[in-house]
Amino acid sequence: MSTLVLDAGALVAVDRGDRAVLARLRAADRHGVGLRTNAIVVAQVWRGHRGRQATLAKLLAAVDIRAVDEAVGRAAGVLLAQAGTSDPIDATVVLLAEPGDRILTGDPDDLTGLAVAAKRQVVILGC
Repeated sequence: MSTLVLDAGALVAVDRGDRAVLARLRAADRHGVGLRTNAIVVAQVWRGHRGRQATLAKLLAAVDIRAVDEAVGRAAGVLLAQAGTSDPIDATVVLLAEPGDRILTGDPDDLTGLAVAAKRQVVILGC
């Protein structure tokens, strides 16, 4: 079964109440599609405002949040060199994706380039 991998753009959209993204996440839930991201993506969007990020906090409780360790960091650096880009967080998001997964992103062009460079058979969805 495929997973929906979330980048910072997707999480920001949830935090802002973007109806299209929220609908896509509800559809994923109805179809048993898992959600995945990593801790560095969470750091990019989490500000801990008391109650202000309640919708995001609720979503994060349902997401498989992976660590970014040294091996992932090194792999992300290699991927950035291969793709000729410079955003290490985007690279870690692409590395989270497995064949058949979908990546929900606010930056589909950059993630598409990284996915191609990584030879990942994934679908990039803009939000």
